Amino acid sequence: MLEHLFGSTTRLKLLRLFFNNPDRAYFVRELSRAIDTQLNAVRRELANLEEFGVVKQVPFGESKEEEVGTERSKYYKLNNEFFLNEELGMLLSKTQLVEERSFIDLIRKRCGNIRTMILTGFFTQADVSTDILLVGEIKPVPLAKIIRDFEKFLNRPVRYQMGSRIT
Repeated sequence: MLEHLFGSTTRLKLLRLFFNNPDRAYFVRELSRAIDTQLNAVRRELANLEEFGVVKQVPFGESKEEEVGTERSKYYKLNNEFFLNEELGMLLSKTQLVEERSFIDLIRKRCGNIRTMILTGFFTQADVSTDILLVGEIKPVPLAKIIRDFEKFLNRPVRYQMGSRIT
């Protein structure tokens, strides 16, 4: 949906990643791997986002989260002083809610007779080991595919458990 508004799927993926990790600095290859996009497309969109003022280059060592790279690597992070940060963050958050709703509806429709579905973890910002608990007669193959697709959208793993009954 938003890729049409922003004009680029790569730009949207980068925005989601930066807004979900506002204090994290990334180097270009790391971003390319994280959003599963070609390096040149990432470079082009980083240049656009930097020109808009949404992201900024930071020196190596400014972020405690840097794990790889060298002092010569270019690091980028969200520019917390960008005047539309709050609005962009809210827009991205609201569209994620729409995507989450579609994800839940798809699971209900294609994955069997689900008696109970509990969303926790990532969905509720709770620090627990499971994001989704499903109970019922669940079809594991369609569920795994739907979750894989949603993980690509989120750029993060979705941890789930399924069972046949609650005792």
